Amino acid sequence: MSHEIWLIRHGETAWSLSGAHTGLTDLPLTPAGEARAAKIADSLTGQSFALVLTSPLQRAHRTCELAGFGAVAEIEPNLVEWNYGEYEGLTTDQIRRDRPGWTVFGDGVPGGETVEQVAVRAQAVIDRALAIDGDVALFAHGHVLRILASVWLGLDPHSARFFALSTAAISRLGYERETRVITRWNLT
Repeated sequence: MSHEIWLIRHGETAWSLSGAHTGLTDLPLTPAGEARAAKIADSLTGQSFALVLTSPLQRAHRTCELAGFGAVAEIEPNLVEWNYGEYEGLTTDQIRRDRPGWTVFGDGVPGGETVEQVAVRAQAVIDRALAIDGDVALFAHGHVLRILASVWLGLDPHSARFFALSTAAISRLGYERETRVITRWNLT
C-alpha cells in the first residue's frame, strides 16, 4: 500500500504563540504564521494529492491557500479543532490555577468535547481518505491531527499526548507493508 495521508498543521496564531487553547475561535494567522505557511509550498513542490481537505477555520484554510492548494481543497467539518468548552482561550497554566496537574488528554474539558468524541471525527476523516485512490492532504489543527495519528495507529486517542506537533509542521501517515505507521513526523 503506497497510500499516504499528509497532515499539515496551520501556521502560528496569536493564541498558539501564547499557548492558549484555540478550539473553535476563528483566529487569523500572525504575519509570522503566514510566512511559515507560505514556506510549506516549498516542501510540497511536486507533490500531487488525489484529495485535499481543510478545516473550515480560517487558520487552517489560509495555510492551505498559502501552501498552494486552496483552489482544490474541500472543507471537511470533522477537521475542526477540539472544542475546549470552558477552557477555550485559556493556557494550561491558567487552568492549573484551579485544577493543579490538569492535562487536556488526561482530564478533558468541561462543556467541550471528550477526546473520544474527537477520535470519532478523526476516524471519519481517515475513512474518507482511505476511500480515495492516492495521497490525501489534511490541513488542520494540532490536537485533532495528533488524535487522528493515534487513531490511524490503532492507539487509544489519549496516546495523542505523546505526539508533539509544531505550527506549520508536516507529518505523514502511511504503511510499512500492511501495518499502519507514521512515516514522517513534525517536519518544519
